[in-house]
Parts: sequence; structure tokens; C-alpha cells
Amino acid sequence: MKQQLLLLDDVDGLGRSGDIVTAKPGFIRNFLLPQKKALIADKNTLKMQTRLKEEREKRAAVDRKESEALALKLNEIVISTEVNIDSVGKMYGSVTSLDIARLLQAEGHPIERKQIVMPHPIKNLGEHTIELKLKEGVPASFKLTITPEGGVLPTAAEEVVAPIEEEEQVKEEEAAQE
Repeated sequence: MKQQLLLLDDVDGLGRSGDIVTAKPGFIRNFLLPQKKALIADKNTLKMQTRLKEEREKRAAVDRKESEALALKLNEIVISTEVNIDSVGKMYGSVTSLDIARLLQAEGHPIERKQIVMPHPIKNLGEHTIELKLKEGVPASFKLTITPEGGVLPTAAEEVVAPIEEEEQVKEEEAAQE
């Protein structure tokens, strides 16, 4: 049986602070109550609901202003990173949302991994537009440039092509001699 709860904090996928929600018993018992993110709704807790909602509205207005200011800063920046590549120019591994969050934090931007919207990790070199979803649903984006380590593509790919061309020339010469 599902119980009604008053949320004390925002919970992703469930609700915001001050909302009355229902959840499965295991989620309540193992997460919401031990983490003090909710209280079981009764007459006393329902009185707290209006106070929580007012606080949430004030916090939402402040968060929205901060997010919009951060979005303006982020829309103008270009961050670059270097990755290891093989002799053909393919990346070893990929650039994930965790890597991007660390790059942004190193630049002084307070972005968490869950705020980065990426359907899959980046597996190729070049410039990519990274979408973000900041607090209060404010969208933002920035450019990420992925370059090979050392800044130069390897010349081994050219060395692989050259012997093939030499072999073809030798075969043509042998065919002409026959």
C-alpha cells in the first residue's frame, strides 16, 4: 500500500519540496525517510506544507536568476580537451558527461554531471555543442573542442598509405616487364 508523504526536499522523478506525493513502501523505508527527504503526511505535517511551498517559491526565484546568469556565461565559452588517439586518428575511449563536468568545474563553473544532457558519449574529434539543463529547467549550451594529444594528427596513417602505393607500382613494373 502506498503512503502519502510531504516532501521536505526536491526528489528527482517524484516531486518538489512541499508537495504531497505517494511512493512505494520500499522507496519510503529505504530512501526517503532515512535521508530525511520526506515525512509521512498527517494533520501536523500538512500545516508545514504551506510554509515549505513558500520557501520553495522564494528559492526557485533565486535559483532561476542564478541559472540564467550562468547560462549567459556558458553560452559564450569554448572549452577544449586533448585525448589520446591511435595511428589512424580514432580516439581511445570517449568523452563522457563526467569528463565534461570535471572540465567545467576546473574552469570555475559549478556544473554537476546530471545537468549535462548527452544521449551518448562523444567518440570523435572536432567541435561539439553540449546542452545543459540548469536549475529550474533553464537551458544552456557551450562548445567543446576535442583535439588529439599534442595537437597534431599522427602521420602514421600517411606511412601506411605510402607502402601500399609502392607495392602497386612494383606490381605494375613487374607486369610491364613480362
